[in-house]
Amino acid sequence: MSKGNVSKSLVWILMAMLIFGLGGFGITNLGGSVQSVGSVGSKDLDINEYARAMQEELRALEAQAGRQIPFAEAQAAGFDRLVLGRLVVSRAMDAETERMGVSIGDERLRSELVNISAFKRPDGSFDREAYSYALDQTGLNESDFEDSIREDSARGLLQAAIVSGVAMPEVYATTLLNFLGEQRNVTLARIEEGDLAYPVAAPSDADLRAFYDANIDRFTRPATRDITYAWLTPAMLIDSVEIDEEALKALYEERDAEFNQPERRLVERLAFADEAAALDAFKRLNLGETTFEGLVAERGLELSDTDMGDVSAAELGAAADAVFATGPGLIAGPAPSSLGPALFRVNGVLPARSTSFEDALPQLREELAAERGRRVIDAQINDIDDLLAAGATLEELAAETDMQLGNIGFHADIYGSIAGYESFRAIAQTVTESDFPQIENLEDGGVFALRLDGETPAAPAPFDEVKDAVAEAWKTQATVDRLQAMADGMLPALKGAADWSAFALTPRTEVDIIRNGFVADVPADFIPQVFDMNKGDVIAIAHDNSLLIVRLDAVQAPDLSNPEVIQLRNLILQQAASGLSNDVFEAYALELQSIHEVQINQQAVNAVHAQFQ
Repeated sequence: MSKGNVSKSLVWILMAMLIFGLGGFGITNLGGSVQSVGSVGSKDLDINEYARAMQEELRALEAQAGRQIPFAEAQAAGFDRLVLGRLVVSRAMDAETERMGVSIGDERLRSELVNISAFKRPDGSFDREAYSYALDQTGLNESDFEDSIREDSARGLLQAAIVSGVAMPEVYATTLLNFLGEQRNVTLARIEEGDLAYPVAAPSDADLRAFYDANIDRFTRPATRDITYAWLTPAMLIDSVEIDEEALKALYEERDAEFNQPERRLVERLAFADEAAALDAFKRLNLGETTFEGLVAERGLELSDTDMGDVSAAELGAAADAVFATGPGLIAGPAPSSLGPALFRVNGVLPARSTSFEDALPQLREELAAERGRRVIDAQINDIDDLLAAGATLEELAAETDMQLGNIGFHADIYGSIAGYESFRAIAQTVTESDFPQIENLEDGGVFALRLDGETPAAPAPFDEVKDAVAEAWKTQATVDRLQAMADGMLPALKGAADWSAFALTPRTEVDIIRNGFVADVPADFIPQVFDMNKGDVIAIAHDNSLLIVRLDAVQAPDLSNPEVIQLRNLILQQAASGLSNDVFEAYALELQSIHEVQINQQAVNAVHAQFQ
């Protein structure tokens, strides 16, 4: 073989390894005497295929997380079981296609092979040498590889036969649309403590004690994990870090574009093929024959396609004078652009912004100090680690380093200070009393170590400590009860076309309310209660220390002929059919595993896992 052919073949080999996922770099070949991690019916679960799938899944997890993930962490999340489960499903389908006699013929196999781009010469013809050499380098023979192509194709045919033709009835989408798209109109008015005929009397100690006992859950402190911690953040070092003037000026100059911005315009641009077309469009706009939106639609574009965002005169080039002379809401042009003659709609004016070095100095100083604080912390981590390894307590750590000591009764609803860091929260929830403190990283470049001292169970707060809160809650409840009694006498008379102002109420209307909509200044359960009402109903809803009186005036079903509603209906049907197809396939896959016996060689599985440790 010539040197040129060898080089060319190597290119195809590398491409083939990428296409077929055969680049299991870092994994030792697991052939040996054990060739499989189990079997499904007559089909083996190839040990190397399982290893490659594991590595691909691990890489995908790392890409998603943006960091290297230890195998133990991924395994704890169940990714190994996920990979093995997928392999079992695939081999169960292979066993079933073999039982059914489903396969592809030689011509179809040849077509599949010659169409793999990795095995093509530059002129598009099949490169037999690259094909054979790639298989040889990956430990496969042509027969095994071609069998895998047959199995993949047969599996695809079987899966397509299972999930194709699954459709949801129109009534399903219509029912969902009627539920989700239904709109309601209401009239509502608020009554408050000032509307009562006489004020709520002050409670006695006996009243407060009785209320405290009856609502003890409201005054119960949550269970806490009693934690001692030592921590150090860049913010703690800001005052001790010296920043020279030259560094501050260099940072200011580096970020000049951020601190000093020229006047800008919020602009949409619609370009045309030539000056005549742009002038004709501008004339139609001036005559009121069309709108800017209409011109965009005529071109088959969306408004988002024309949006330039905020631009300076320099970015607009030759169009700058015309655009900057045009006020907000008006259209400039035709003017030159990089895409040809264009019309520019000005949507807003952003004035120039200039921040002097002196004004930016506090921000610059804080940022530089924080950055240098992170470097100081990085330089101390090894010493802190050594102290902990030598048996130093957190108290000793705080005494011998810059770290600060603290205590916290941690629970899921506490935030602020160190409890606001997700890395601290994650460890605080799982640490045990037998765990030794170790250095962990905070999101801002800081570090911490913690120790669980014990746990305090949930318990009612002593009455004397929460007496003021009890009194406030008692008054709110008493006020609402009095308002409810007042409303009970009014509700029957407020139905229909009753004049609410005759009851000294100030009504307001809310229209076109939907189930996932928003209404201002109402309780969280307002919309669910409105959608439980029938037309004409009048109810009272408690809101803090007031009461909302609500009447349902109208119920409007969605317009099923509206193009947007039709599009939503089609989307609902597609998503539902896709979900049903997945359910059908999952049920079929489980049934196949009961038909074709699944056997797992746990020792072989463990051997694969050991390669990732």
